[in-house]
Amino acid sequence: MFFAIGIVLHFFNSFSSQHPSVGNNETVVFKVSKKLNSNEKNRKYEIEAHIKESDFNAVLYVPKDEKGLDFNHYYKAKGYITKPKSPEYDFQFNYAKYLSRKNIEYQIYINDRISSAQRNDLSWCEKFSQRRLEVLQNIDKTEISPKSKEFLKGIILADRTEIDVQTVQDFNRSGLTHFLAISGTHIVVIFGLFYFLLIKILPLQFRKYAIISSLIFIWLFTVFIGFGSSVVRSSIMLSVYFIYVLLQRKPDLLHSLSLSAFVILIFDTQQIFDVGFQLSFLAVLGIFWLNQPILNYFPEQNNWFKKLIFNTISISISAQLATLPLVLYYFHQFSFISVIANFFIVPFSEIVIVFSFLITTLIGFKLDFELINIMYDFIIQILLKIIHWFADFDKLFFENISMNLFEVFSLFIILYLMRFAILKLNVKNTAVLIMAVSIFLVIRVSFNIFENSKNEILTHSFSKKKILSIKKGNSVCFWVSEDAERDKIIQYIINPYCSSRRVDISEIKTFSKDVEKIVYNNKIYDLK
Repeated sequence: MFFAIGIVLHFFNSFSSQHPSVGNNETVVFKVSKKLNSNEKNRKYEIEAHIKESDFNAVLYVPKDEKGLDFNHYYKAKGYITKPKSPEYDFQFNYAKYLSRKNIEYQIYINDRISSAQRNDLSWCEKFSQRRLEVLQNIDKTEISPKSKEFLKGIILADRTEIDVQTVQDFNRSGLTHFLAISGTHIVVIFGLFYFLLIKILPLQFRKYAIISSLIFIWLFTVFIGFGSSVVRSSIMLSVYFIYVLLQRKPDLLHSLSLSAFVILIFDTQQIFDVGFQLSFLAVLGIFWLNQPILNYFPEQNNWFKKLIFNTISISISAQLATLPLVLYYFHQFSFISVIANFFIVPFSEIVIVFSFLITTLIGFKLDFELINIMYDFIIQILLKIIHWFADFDKLFFENISMNLFEVFSLFIILYLMRFAILKLNVKNTAVLIMAVSIFLVIRVSFNIFENSKNEILTHSFSKKKILSIKKGNSVCFWVSEDAERDKIIQYIINPYCSSRRVDISEIKTFSKDVEKIVYNNKIYDLK
């Protein structure tokens, strides 16, 4: 029944919107609905735009020399309007489809001065968003180093829009991205902090009111940071758990997880395609399925320190194993150093989260204590240096790992069977697991042989430049212009191509920027 309801809701959610037809250069009246990650030249925003008689959603690009936008104003400016293009080939990220799932069909590049007018019709969600933006601006005014500021914004306020590329790369390569993103750990720690303070203040007979007040605070915090899927999921699960406690019923993790997924998808069925949504729920399922069997192999946890260390390791391994198939499928990279990095970093995450929350609260109330800022900056700088040190283990970092849906499905079967082999290591369970691994290897080798048997020549477009790729078997050669941005071409063209085509060997050669055509095997390829 619920599956059928989901199909009906998704049908209406996918086909009910009417996108208007607009010109290329128009004067746009708009308001900001969300701040997005900035790039080198522009700040990016999701906006609700109005042109003539048409209302629609768009992604707005504003030059960085312009003042930042907020939720308190309506804005008016002239901009170049375009539709995002679908990718040339299947191995490239389909940004147009990604935006379409968010009911966004246009991109607007501002090319004129922006005028503004005060708004008096802010919704309660927009008021929360504006207050969050003001706290972010207050953080920018503190005497903390830029990297620590961006870390503080990300770990508490879920704002990673201005974080530098190097820091993001360090977290990705060390497998600690979950530490920076708001997740269940953050929600539980913040709930625990608030609950601890309340039970110290309120009498014992008001203990249930401390739980209710803490849940209300968590939901206010969830609204404040913008309803991220992992935050909503964690808040719903925490709420369901303590509702069970208040009703004196035994809590059930799977019921809590299912209910949180249902609530999120009831409001936005497109969330099921969101990578963060999928990874968030898979991590919890992985902990449910594998954590206790793995924990049974550790020594007895007879004190709080052993419980902290062993549970941290087992939970980290369980979550990483469960999310590994999708991580390889979407990102085509994995770092073995992540297991060690999580072992050292995660046990201290609660302290960092509590400290970050307290300093954010002080900044939010415009209480700026220099000594606390210095201490926080010192701790975070050390933390970022340790994470950078982990990220530098290049030999343990693997990229361009090919993975398709058949292989993903077979890996999930292996993870399902792994629980039984860990719980009871006997001939039957071991044989079934080995058989599943063998089937996965057969599938993988078959796809490798199939891809390596094909030759192809493609021309790729990137930032007004043309790139030629010549693939023979399991090797490929890319020809790029000598004035092209090689790092970005590797990131957006070469790496996705190599992982899609299962290529082991790649070579990059350059040609003069004046070259207009290339002749190969008696065929002409236009490079202009």
